[in-house]
Amino acid sequence: MPFSRHSNQIVGYTIEIYRTLGPGLLESTYEQCLTQELNLNGIAFKRQQTLPIEYKGICLDCGYRIDILVEDEIIIEIKSVNKIIDIHEVQILTYMK
Repeated sequence: MPFSRHSNQIVGYTIEIYRTLGPGLLESTYEQCLTQELNLNGIAFKRQQTLPIEYKGICLDCGYRIDILVEDEIIIEIKSVNKIIDIHEVQILTYMK
């Protein structure tokens, strides 16, 4: 699957935010800064997008939330951690299903 035209822009924004603010802040701070960058650059996004699951034919809202969904095609899951661990990878793969 080819990268979206916004993929490189988003990576650039996140690097700029990190260089400006540094490590150790809450995920919500980084999220707000990234959505500000997206706004400034006219890129459509949804913040804290609910993600229901289907269980036995019924759609359930179980509290899953995508941090930022860009242009209805890029999922951004913000982490403010020292290291990405297996559960973080599983989480994003579940969202992608």
